[in-house]
Amino acid sequence: MDIATGFFAVLCLLGGVLAWIDIRHGIIPNELNLTIAALGLAKAVLLGGWHAGLLAVVTGVAIGVIVWLFRRLYYALRRVQGLGLGDVKFLAAAGTWISVFELPMLLLVASLVALIAIGVLRLTGRSMTRQTMIPFGPFLALGLLVTVALQLWPR
Repeated sequence: MDIATGFFAVLCLLGGVLAWIDIRHGIIPNELNLTIAALGLAKAVLLGGWHAGLLAVVTGVAIGVIVWLFRRLYYALRRVQGLGLGDVKFLAAAGTWISVFELPMLLLVASLVALIAIGVLRLTGRSMTRQTMIPFGPFLALGLLVTVALQLWPR
């Protein structure tokens, strides 16, 4: 197993923990987000040097700010929070693993799997309204794992 695969294996474990906690408690702990970010930074530095580490930090901050601004905009328009702050922090942490250009892939996978899950819940008789809250963290974690796995896939 190479270093990148080892880091990915740990990320998979952390993604599973994140999903379990968010489903059970509706939160993503700051410590977990910091661990994911630190692991992504360590991977970047070990595999690409200090320049890659700096780029990972800048990418994480940029993604965090962009998503936080979208969260604020959504609240200003709808007067309801559409995305939890833990999700915003997770996406900032995910930015240490992916580039800004890979963020749409993460969000696409997360959104499609969430829509499928909602469809399955509806088909099984669960009532869903516009106010139904569903933890999005597990879907974001899956989106990150798929995006990082695609980075590792031999071309």
